[in-house]
Amino acid sequence: MISFECDYNNGAHPKVVEALVRTNGEQTLTYGADIHSDHARELIRAACETDDAQVFLLTGGTQANLVVIDAMLAGHEAVIAADTGHISIHEAGAIEACGHKVIVLGHHEGKLRAEDLSAYMEWFINDESREHLAQPAMVYLSFPTELGTLYDRAELAAIADTCARYGLKLFIDGARLGYGVEASDDVNLPWLCRHCDVLYIGGTKVGALCGEAVVFTHNNAPRHFFTMMKRRGAVLAKGRLTGVQFEALFTPGDNARPLYFEISRHAIAMARQMKAMFRELGLELWLDSPTNQQFVVLDNDLMHRLEQHVLFTHWQPLDGHHMACRFVTSWATTEDDLRQLREILVNDLSS
Repeated sequence: MISFECDYNNGAHPKVVEALVRTNGEQTLTYGADIHSDHARELIRAACETDDAQVFLLTGGTQANLVVIDAMLAGHEAVIAADTGHISIHEAGAIEACGHKVIVLGHHEGKLRAEDLSAYMEWFINDESREHLAQPAMVYLSFPTELGTLYDRAELAAIADTCARYGLKLFIDGARLGYGVEASDDVNLPWLCRHCDVLYIGGTKVGALCGEAVVFTHNNAPRHFFTMMKRRGAVLAKGRLTGVQFEALFTPGDNARPLYFEISRHAIAMARQMKAMFRELGLELWLDSPTNQQFVVLDNDLMHRLEQHVLFTHWQPLDGHHMACRFVTSWATTEDDLRQLREILVNDLSS
C-alpha cells in the first residue's frame, strides 16, 4: 500500500530525528525552559520578522486551538469560523466543551468572506436581543483552509480590517502553514504576523513528530498563558521534545532558508505533479487546490478498486455514484510514490 491519506502519518524528518538523538543525552531544564526551546523561539521570531512576538510550544493542533481560544476569550464570548473550519467539525466539540460557542458562517471553497463577516456583525449589533446571545469576539480561519485553498493578501487584509472595525481578534490556524506559504503567490509568514493577533505554526504535519508553535504577534499574549496551557494539559514536563524539533525545523540551511519551508516546498512540488497526473488521466478535480491537499472526483467502482492499493480519504459523497476523494502529499512524499500511483490508476482506469 502507498499512502496519500494525510500529511502526518510519517515519523519525523531525518534532520529532526538526528537532532533528537544528538541531544538525547543532555540534561536540560524542564517545562520548555531549556536552551533548545529558547533557541527555537528566537529562530521563530526571526522567521516571523517580529521581535516582540511571544512564542509558546505545544504538542498538538486541537490543544493549540483550544488553549488560544479559551485564553483570549471571556467566558461569555464566542468565536466565528467557516462551517468547514476545523474547530467547527473536526475537534469533537472541544471549543464548546470549554464554554465558547462556535458561530459558523457559510464558506466559499473553505474560505470566509469579509462581507459575510461584516453582514453577520451588523445583524448582531442591530439585534435588540443581542445581550441574550453569545458575544462574538474572535474570528478563526485556517491557512490553508480545510479544503486546501488559500486566502490571498486582499482577502486576508479585508478580513483583518473587518475584525479591527468590530473589535474582533483574528486567529489563524496554521496546522499546514508551511504548505500554505510555499503555495501562495503573495502571502508569507511575516505578512501573516502583521495582520493577525495570533497564529500557530504547525509542526505535526510539516516534518515534526509532534508540535505546534503558537505565536502572539505583537507582545499580546494573555496574562498567565503558560498557566492556561498547564490547566488544559498542554505543557510537557520534557518540553525540550518540541523545542529540539522546532530548533531543527527553523535553523537556516545552506540557502539561508529554514528546513520547515524547504520541505514544505517539496510537498507542493509533489502535489502539483499529482494534480497534473489527475488531469492527464482525465479525472475531474472537485476543486482547484493550490496546496498539498488535492481533491478528485472518483466513481464508486474506481474508488473501491483503487483503495485496494492506495490509502486516501473519502471526503464527500457527490451523488449515488461518485465521491470527492482527498489525496495528500507531504514533506515525505517521493517521486516513486507518484509513479506507483500513476501505474495503479492507469491499470484501474483500463479495467
